[in-house]
Amino acid sequence: KFRIFTRRFFFFLNILTVLFFLAACLASSLHPQTWWFVSFLGLAFPFLLLLVIVFLAWWLFVKAKFSLLSLVALLIGIRSIMAFFAFHASGSFTQQKKPGSVRIATWNVARFIEMKQNNNKGSQTRLKMMQLLKEQDADIVCLQEFFHSAQDTGWYANIDYIRDNLKYPYYYYSRENDGYKQFIGSIIFSRYPILDSGIIRYPRPTLPEALIHADILVNSDTIRVYTSHLQSFLFKKEDYRKISEIKEADDSLLSNSRAIFSKVKRGVVNRSIQADIIAKVLQDSPYPLVFCGDLNDVPNSYAYATIRGDMQDAFLKKGFGIGRTFSALSPTLRIDYIFAVDRFSILQFRRLVKNYSDHYMLVSDMELKPR
Repeated sequence: KFRIFTRRFFFFLNILTVLFFLAACLASSLHPQTWWFVSFLGLAFPFLLLLVIVFLAWWLFVKAKFSLLSLVALLIGIRSIMAFFAFHASGSFTQQKKPGSVRIATWNVARFIEMKQNNNKGSQTRLKMMQLLKEQDADIVCLQEFFHSAQDTGWYANIDYIRDNLKYPYYYYSRENDGYKQFIGSIIFSRYPILDSGIIRYPRPTLPEALIHADILVNSDTIRVYTSHLQSFLFKKEDYRKISEIKEADDSLLSNSRAIFSKVKRGVVNRSIQADIIAKVLQDSPYPLVFCGDLNDVPNSYAYATIRGDMQDAFLKKGFGIGRTFSALSPTLRIDYIFAVDRFSILQFRRLVKNYSDHYMLVSDMELKPR
């Protein structure tokens, strides 16, 4: 009797897990303004996937026919699994660029950590980040949360430094005023001439961030490169403390959870507004396009699916594994991306796991196919 009860109990848990897993698979196609609670499950997709696989393996040893429930769920959710996990064994990244290819890098630099000039030899994170950028020898660089100061002294003029020391003579910057002659925004640097550029600012209630593009003359072809930084959850140190208390099942679990869920909901909804705008803008590109940016959302999200559309995800084409790009909270967070239309062949991809910013840099080589 105990064995029968145990099997029924675990089969019931298996059913619940499968239902939550299938709901998480729907998160990418349901608009968060209406189905925001399903988006929460999308964030939990990796853990639900793991549970479904564990149940599948367990039933194979205990009662094989019950494993069909998990197997069918995995087959139904294969599209979400393929967006979450890359199955291409990563080969070594060749530093030497193929003739005719273009190397593109994207990185949320978190204001280069050090905005104010200092002589602290034990830190100098900013210089380490600049050196890492230089080593990639990218032709086009997209940076988010980029800080630049136009003051004469006291603060770093990062545009001047990158232009003169890293040899990027062309750039386009969506600067947002963060103080007297101090700016933060997204920027596109290029070693190829920028023929035209443009900016679209997102409406309230989202933050004053923007979608920018640059039309770049690469050899004899013009390509359009977009970059953007979508609204984050706006977690502060206090919020990270609350998350730690939730993980430890502290006495303040309920009040902390309410505060965190409120920010998560707001972020998910606002990003869906931004994603809708981006998707419409990308459709109007007159040139082959590449999109780079920090979406602040996972591959099983509405924002990812809406912006990517039928474009190629460089990590899925040439990477392997989960591809985490954000160093905090969870090892499952891939929230930075390089997308490209089918006119491009993705040649190689790399993720630089360096704990300078709270994000990891992504680099990809691609070439434009003949018409």
